[in-house]
Amino acid sequence: MIVQELVDFLNSRIPPAIQEEYDNSGLLTGNRQDEIKGVLISVDVTEQVIDEAVSKGANFILSHHPLIFSGLKSLTGKNHIERAVIKAIRNNIALYAAHTSLDNLKNGINFKMADKLGLKNVSILRPRKDQLLKLVFFVPHDHADAVRQAVFNAGAGIVGGYEGCSYNLKGKGSFRPGEGTDPYVGAIGQMHFEEETRVETWLPRHKTSQVLKAMNEAHPYEEVAYDLYPLANKDKETGSGVIGELDEEIPEKEFLDRLKDAFNVPVVKHTKLLYSFVRRIAICGGSGSFLLEDAMAQQADAFVSADFKYHRFFDADGKILVADIGHYESEAVSKEFFYELVAENFHNFAVHLSEINTNPINYY
Repeated sequence: MIVQELVDFLNSRIPPAIQEEYDNSGLLTGNRQDEIKGVLISVDVTEQVIDEAVSKGANFILSHHPLIFSGLKSLTGKNHIERAVIKAIRNNIALYAAHTSLDNLKNGINFKMADKLGLKNVSILRPRKDQLLKLVFFVPHDHADAVRQAVFNAGAGIVGGYEGCSYNLKGKGSFRPGEGTDPYVGAIGQMHFEEETRVETWLPRHKTSQVLKAMNEAHPYEEVAYDLYPLANKDKETGSGVIGELDEEIPEKEFLDRLKDAFNVPVVKHTKLLYSFVRRIAICGGSGSFLLEDAMAQQADAFVSADFKYHRFFDADGKILVADIGHYESEAVSKEFFYELVAENFHNFAVHLSEINTNPINYY
């Protein structure tokens, strides 16, 4: 199996297109045609992690955080990033990162965190905007079912828990085939009217290419008439953070103890205890303080995240328990996610979990 095949699989399950604009998820180094000998899974990529990959015979490192985050203007080994990139290239190691693409993914890292806490009825805390398109196409009546099903199979027509969603109208289309065309119906140079179905459906923006490809392949016309409209609707399938509920309310201190156990953290920074019970919990792996108002607006009793600055704790304003469990600690579950995804789908190479703790923060 070659690198490109695993990249294609990862891209299909964790689309890089849903990452934030500032991010750099995807394949960062490596020859796409190299055969995969083994995969090492880690939160970060450091020189030590690359050495570990070499020692374990792995030439593909799958990480949550991208080693190359901003542009590199030189590779001289002047810092830890450049040294790691050079070492990866010298050892023919492919580096692939799924960062905010995994954060924004439904059933991604935040859902994994929610599962560790035993949350139920989990949904995305802040669904993304500008991620949905409406596709409208026109097709002869007797081909409508086939083309409609083709775009559904390619990822269109999903609205929440419903699949195969569309709206259909019957009408009449007109066209005059020009010289050099090969019309399915009608004659060159003559105006033709055809009974057609207008089909309207939704699709995620990142699936545009595959949906249009499926539509064109299933459609009988040489030139397919279609429209794509951007939608202002929120996409409930992608977005930041999650919110869910415990089976029953528990005291705040018991909840903080549960956090320590679930995420293996020695200490939890938190706002002043409200001496109440918590049940409705908001979560965001990594730096999630930007979601505090969303958590409060959705009446969360507690918000679990990391990287809260001093003054941001004041913004809880005695209305919510904020628990900062640490950036690495909150995102270490990405290793479990990646391992399950790759190991369960591929059996022709070894998959290793990194044994190196790459957390740069220590506690005394």
